[in-house]
Amino acid sequence: MSVRILALVGSLRAGSTNRQLAEAAAKHAPEGAEIQIYEGLGDVPFYNEDIDVEGSVPAAATALRDAANEADAIVLFSPEYNGTMSGVLKNAIDWLSRPYGAGALRGKPVAVIGTAFGQYGGVWAHDDARKSAGIAGGAVIEEAKLSIPGSLTRFAEVHPADDAEVVGQLTEVLTRVAKEAAAAKA
Repeated sequence: MSVRILALVGSLRAGSTNRQLAEAAAKHAPEGAEIQIYEGLGDVPFYNEDIDVEGSVPAAATALRDAANEADAIVLFSPEYNGTMSGVLKNAIDWLSRPYGAGALRGKPVAVIGTAFGQYGGVWAHDDARKSAGIAGGAVIEEAKLSIPGSLTRFAEVHPADDAEVVGQLTEVLTRVAKEAAAAKA
């Protein structure tokens, strides 16, 4: 049984190490899993309940919801900005949490991983993203964690896809996510 995992990257920067980590995930996806990196989070407007009504939902928000609805699981790739997740990732979670009680995250396996420059690899941001995704209805996989410190130096000359330690850790997390997604589909 094939599972579809949607990767949402919380950094819009062209040279984002979290984007590179998502690329590594797509390249090293476990057998039976396909990872799609979502393009377009930067186009999704800030969540506003006034525009989240039938006939007025922005196309970028609808596309995000559709992609999440089609996925079997979600992996959030979170940088750490000022001790928490990025606004772009929080905004995506907000859009995916609606309509209340029936949003695209409802019951869907969700994992949060990422890399940051600091010595803890973005742990605070990852904890906040797990909390937010869980409140939004996602079935957060608490055991599926990966926080890689020192991103700017560690990945200055080596892409995460070529870092054997990272690939090993990433594969463990993705295998867990794929198993949870397959079980949820069964």
